[in-house]
Order: sequence, then C-alpha cells, then structure tokens
Amino acid sequence: MIVVALVASTLPSGFAVAHQGAVPPEAEATQTITGRGFGHGRGMSQYGAQGAALAGKNVKQILDFYYPGTAVGKATGAVRIRITADSTDGVRVHSVSGLKLRDLKTNKVYTLPVATNRNQWSIDPHGEHGTRVRSFDAKKRIWSLWRTLSGTAQFEGPAVIGLVLPSGAQVKYRGALRAADVGGAHLDTVNVLPLETYLRGVVPREAITSWRPAALQAQSVAARTYAAYHRKRAGSRVYDLCDTISCQVYGGYSSEKASTNAAIAATAGQIRLYRNTPIIAEFSSSNGGATTAGTVGYQLAKVDSWDAYPGNKNPNVTWSTTRTAAQMQAAFGVGKLKGVSISRRTGLGPGGGRVTRVVATGAAGTRAFTGDQVRANLRLKSAWFVFGSGYTKNELLTLRCSAG
Repeated sequence: MIVVALVASTLPSGFAVAHQGAVPPEAEATQTITGRGFGHGRGMSQYGAQGAALAGKNVKQILDFYYPGTAVGKATGAVRIRITADSTDGVRVHSVSGLKLRDLKTNKVYTLPVATNRNQWSIDPHGEHGTRVRSFDAKKRIWSLWRTLSGTAQFEGPAVIGLVLPSGAQVKYRGALRAADVGGAHLDTVNVLPLETYLRGVVPREAITSWRPAALQAQSVAARTYAAYHRKRAGSRVYDLCDTISCQVYGGYSSEKASTNAAIAATAGQIRLYRNTPIIAEFSSSNGGATTAGTVGYQLAKVDSWDAYPGNKNPNVTWSTTRTAAQMQAAFGVGKLKGVSISRRTGLGPGGGRVTRVVATGAAGTRAFTGDQVRANLRLKSAWFVFGSGYTKNELLTLRCSAG
C-alpha cells in the first residue's frame, strides 16, 4: 500500500480536539468523511515501498524501515493454500497428459488413464473418511467410478493443473491439488506447492507489477515471511493460508508476471526474523503518512515520508467519502443520533493522526468506540479520518437524523 510525504503533527499524543465548528441540526443528512491511508497501517506501506524505491532505496533499506529491529533469515519448503472459490464437495480437474493421483494414506501414486472422451477427473467424499475417484465422459455426459480409497488423495504430475470451479470456469495452479478432509461430507481444495512457486501467484496480486524492482523485491520478502509465519502456526489445520485478503491474495498460475517472478528470484528464500522466528510481516496499501504501532517490537509508530513520495501515484494518501444519516445512525447504535465526537487521536501525523476514541450520543444513550471499530462500522478505508472535509474543521459532528 502506497504512502505520501506528510508534515509531522504538532498535536501531542491523546490530544482531544475542542468541540468547535459543529454541524448544526439543520445540516444536510449526508455526512462527508475525509481520511488518509488505506488499511491498518502496520508494517510496510506498499505505496511507500514504491516511493522508497523511487527515492533510490534498495530492498534492505525498505525492509529495515518498515520492519525495524528484524534480521535477515531464510525459508524453504512447501505451503498449503486453501482455494476458497472451490465450494464443491470434492476436487475436480481437467484431464491432461501426465496427470497422476496420489493416495495420501498409502502414498501410492497412480498415473491416470487418458482417453479422448475423458475430459475431467474428480475426487469426492465417500463414506466416513474415504474418497472415490471418478472420470467424466464428455460424449456420454456421465461420471464413471475409477477407484475408491480409504483416505484422501491429490492430483499431481503436470507443471500446471486446471481446477474446475462450481461455475465451470477453469483456474490453473502449479503443484498438487489436494482433497482435504475437514470433517463431514465436504472436502476442501488445497493447493500444495513450493513456497517460491506460491509467491509467483501472490506478489503480482498484492503489488503493481510495473513498480520499481526494489519495491517488488520488498513485497516478495514480506509475502514470503508472512507465509512462513502462518505456516509455523498452522498446527493441525489441513492448510497454512487461504487465498484471499483474509490471508494474502493468491491467484495461481494465471497471475504470474515476468517482473514479479524476477523480484522473487532476486530475493530467493529471504525472510525477516525477530528473535529467530519469522515475523508477521503485515503490509497495507497506504499508511497515510505514518505507520501504526502494533503488539510486537518491530511494529512501531513513526512518520513515513515515502507513502506520498512524488511519482508513486498513491491514490489513498487522502480520500473523501459520504455516509447518509441512516448509515451513521446504524454504525453507532445509540438510537436517533445527536452527536459524534472524536475525542482522542494518536498524535502522529496531520490533524493529530489516527483516531483512537470516538464518542457517540443518541436517544438511547452514549457509547464509546475505537477508531478501528468506527472504520469497520462505516466501511472506511482507514481509522485516520475526520467528520468534515478537512483536518482544520470539526471534530464534533452534530446532525439531525432522518432515520429511525
């Protein structure tokens, strides 16, 4: 996530802005909200990494800034990625020459037969914990049983395997496509592949592929570290990471690009360690000009002049949006809304920085919220916001709600 240069705020930490410039009850029901950044702001700003690269910084300098106090380490091996788009009960793939089936209970590998009319194979649940393997005859339009297994299995063999989604669309993946028993009748689809190969489908989905090499290399190390961190904590789960923004976005073979493949190769195996353990290498699109402190030693709050560095084209340095009176009222849950006051900020960055405490008053009483709670409730880009169109305006919003 990308960041812009900012002027450090002179407001002290925890500064409570005076209740002035309030919007009168006669104001329009639509409320303008102005903010900075996109995401939680912990760790690396992706647009900031590009800004740093434009400023001539190398990958080590970028990572040292965003993950201070960490050391260079190495990670190898495979990762297991849950493919969330496959909501079918089993795993269905396109038939291709060299396709094999591995029985995960016996570790025996079978080369699947090829026929012109056999265009798909499927691993489906069977019995308590077993599976059945079937093939689809495209001419007769029927599925035929090929073998039953007492455990689960996976498809492997070709460099790329086409997974058939419930819609009928095909998505290609490197590595193996495993049917994972998660209990009940359903089997999860898990892509098992080398860590370096996995990154080829991640980095182009998490960064802009035309960015400077140093920025793409920083994203590669962050993504590799993030995967190593979660792999170490997977425990008894059948997968290490998912493929969405809940983990980090992974698109498989079709997402690969030459520029990001080169960045991955240039940093092969590199991760960041803290006390000899992979860090949770969090990153977000833009921190708005200052990083956010976290619960670990390498997540510090500090001004970031690279987030809005000239030429990095960060669209999220500042933003503005509107919410209706009904949306405002629903977000705070205090009945008919009388006022919303931002009473505390971090004190770092323009306008006093990110919001840490908001107080809402309505017909049903008064409630306090964190900035992150308000961000989630109002679906804002970040917790760095103000009610109004600028940071010199009101910290107290008083409005007439037409809803409820």
